[in-house]
Amino acid sequence: MGEFVRLEVADGVATLRLDRPKMNAISFAVQAELREAAAEATEREDVRAVVIWGGERVFAAGNDVKEMAEVSYAEMVEKSHSVQSAVTAVAAIPKPVVAAVNGYALGGGCELALAADVRFAAEDAVLGQPEVLLGIIPGAGGTQRLARLVGPSKAKDIMFTGRFVPAEEALRIGLVDRVLPAGEVYDEALAWARRFATAAPYALRAVKESVDQGLGVDLTTGLAIERAQFAGLFATEDAATGLRSFVENGPGKARFTGR
Repeated sequence: MGEFVRLEVADGVATLRLDRPKMNAISFAVQAELREAAAEATEREDVRAVVIWGGERVFAAGNDVKEMAEVSYAEMVEKSHSVQSAVTAVAAIPKPVVAAVNGYALGGGCELALAADVRFAAEDAVLGQPEVLLGIIPGAGGTQRLARLVGPSKAKDIMFTGRFVPAEEALRIGLVDRVLPAGEVYDEALAWARRFATAAPYALRAVKESVDQGLGVDLTTGLAIERAQFAGLFATEDAATGLRSFVENGPGKARFTGR
């Protein structure tokens, strides 16, 4: 457990909880703890899905601007990998990940939400990449993940202007997947994640890797990735269990062991 990032596990689901008052600003220390929490979530067999949450008030209002203002060009050349790798570590968790967004998810906070597989947002949530207003650009994957999610023209508009995107617009353009009353966001994200507590983890991992890897290649290469993942699952006990259970008992009754 870190000072600012905690991993709390119950019933097969880990909550990756940001807790750096007042606005969950993402400092270099928070980035290090995010990497550690992502590694733990990846390695633990009792974690089948992950919820990223910043609490009821704010998801994360951005990177620590006061800290960045003191960094020189030469120092940022060295630190930029750290900035990016923290979010990349979360994106690489080979399990379903949902971001539960209350309040602001701006700058680095928005980039962290983008690293999740799906995003649930409160009705009053606000997302955005306002880095251009500081004379910089998103540096933790925002220019790449946002464009892939909502398309290049919408992504450029959001990043060119630095404007804030309210939850309903975010839903309309595909930046978030569900909009809920503020008090229900975390519980609904947790319920979504719990669906995978008894699922076949290698099949879930294969879905995530096939989609994520396939997005960056041509269709023929993507199909080859899918084919290899599909065939590989036949080496797992869960595939044998699931196929046999379907034949004998019908769909949805298999009990997977994660082997």
